[in-house]
Amino acid sequence: MKFAFIIFKYFPFGGMQRDMLRTANELLKRDHTVEVFTMSWQGEAPVGIKVHVLPQTGLFNYQRYQKFIKATFSKTEGFDYIFGYNRMAGLDAHFAADPCFIERAHQQRSFLYRILPRFKWFAACEKAVFSSESGTEILAVSLAEKPHFQRWYGTQDARFHYIPPCLLPERFALKPKAEMRAYLRQQFNFAADDFVYLLTGSGFAMKGLDRAILALSALPDALRATTKLVAVGQDNPKQFTKLAKKLGVTDNVVISKGRPDIPQLMQGADVCIHPAYRENTGLVILEGMASATPMLVTASCGYAHYVREANAGLVCEMPFEQANFNVLFAQMRTSEYKQMWADNGLKQAQKIMQENDGSAEAKILIRLANEKRSEAKKAQHV
Repeated sequence: MKFAFIIFKYFPFGGMQRDMLRTANELLKRDHTVEVFTMSWQGEAPVGIKVHVLPQTGLFNYQRYQKFIKATFSKTEGFDYIFGYNRMAGLDAHFAADPCFIERAHQQRSFLYRILPRFKWFAACEKAVFSSESGTEILAVSLAEKPHFQRWYGTQDARFHYIPPCLLPERFALKPKAEMRAYLRQQFNFAADDFVYLLTGSGFAMKGLDRAILALSALPDALRATTKLVAVGQDNPKQFTKLAKKLGVTDNVVISKGRPDIPQLMQGADVCIHPAYRENTGLVILEGMASATPMLVTASCGYAHYVREANAGLVCEMPFEQANFNVLFAQMRTSEYKQMWADNGLKQAQKIMQENDGSAEAKILIRLANEKRSEAKKAQHV
């Protein structure tokens, strides 16, 4: 069968982007064809997969997305199944990695935000996927947001298809801890005995980088002097460098663009943190655990329960309070349980690796595509 994958932007450091490429390759192994439609592609071109790059112009992002969707669907005739990693009308299936947009808009935004054209466009795209009148199937990497979608749209249970988390062993092959500690510190010119917190993930505002900088600044002077915070991801760092400067911790904070050595950096960090405001899953949580590194996360992340259940670090409960997070941040710095947390997290991550080899999503798509084909054949004979 011939699959069309649609994603607004591809860059090699995004979790969703890596997932897309892995799923496409799993379909190739099973003799299916995959073509990708995107506005931009960073990194090497994939082998065996045709990539259609359709850049668009417009004053605002949502206007460019709107044009891109129209241009993409003008080229999808002849495909058996259309799979979208962003929300839009016309999809056979959608990869639901993001939280419910309209729920977040009502809980975290003002009335004025909800009358803007941008909100109305994104809300319409979400409704096109999750409405009870829609036929789009939903591949969900977490069911944490399912109640929100059903409350707003009445989405039927049968349309949700759960995908278990996937960690590829080859990506997280462990190396000697001392070697990785030295590697991280050499990469950023840190002292050998500096204590390093690592935050990874694109979209620093949603990932809670401000929370981490505030917690760093609240450390006692003696601890803060030898503490570093490294944030790696695709985003504009300006507001966070300004915050660090305002709080007097510029020398303690490093913000880097996305880079290919994230597993090595995770293994070399003293603590991996993910203080996200809201996260449907938070794959970096499991990736940090697979790197045998203690975790500090917020309970608003879908995968935070793995940290709690495995006793792999500390979880900041909701509702979030910065003072409480500051205490936990400092506790991670001084705790004698860091090795225990690291060991527990690694055991849990290894169990996840054994349970899902990365093919679950491709198998679901093949089944759904076959069901669509069968329904089409039945309709022809009616």
